Amino acid sequence: MAGFRSLARQVRDPGCDTALRRYSLRKCLERFAPYGHRATWDHLCRRHRFGPEDRELDPGRLVAALEELEEARAVWLAYEREFAERRRREKHDGLRRPGALDDWHRRTWGGNGVARCDDPAVHPSEPLAEVLRRLIAALESDPGEHCPVCAGQRIEWRPDLADEPWFGPVCGDCGVVVPRAVLTSRALARARERSLPRLVSAA
Repeated sequence: MAGFRSLARQVRDPGCDTALRRYSLRKCLERFAPYGHRATWDHLCRRHRFGPEDRELDPGRLVAALEELEEARAVWLAYEREFAERRRREKHDGLRRPGALDDWHRRTWGGNGVARCDDPAVHPSEPLAEVLRRLIAALESDPGEHCPVCAGQRIEWRPDLADEPWFGPVCGDCGVVVPRAVLTSRALARARERSLPRLVSAA
């Protein structure tokens, strides 16, 4: 099975036909897809102006999409290296019980679904690397009240997510499934309140 870098070389290879280069870019998302596979593909198509099913298109757009993906991957891999080093230090110091952030990180190892978007058509419009930098800054800071990606306040608790963790807070503005560890208990309580069905007056 080809790795991310091998697939990236195929995307850049002018000796390959455009359909293969597009296919290789799509396969890259099986190795790294911050919003999830479908949402990340939709994001790249929109930002670099090619259709999801286009077979013949400007190779320059494919390469530009790949470069955006590569930049985001570099941001995430650097964070993972720092995270792994921190866990080694903690274990050496006797802290063996992982916290909520570690549980979330376990599900996103490798970068798949780091900033998962449950609806593939609803995701942040900013470059992927910028979104990941914002998320990482939130992971390394105290919990906050708003979405760490877009600063939106419309965070709702969703009990029916399509992928693990299957339930949790979702930003109603940018569509990101927000890691619970980056939100205060008050923000999580508000999110749960928003998910409750409205009671209709009997009057």
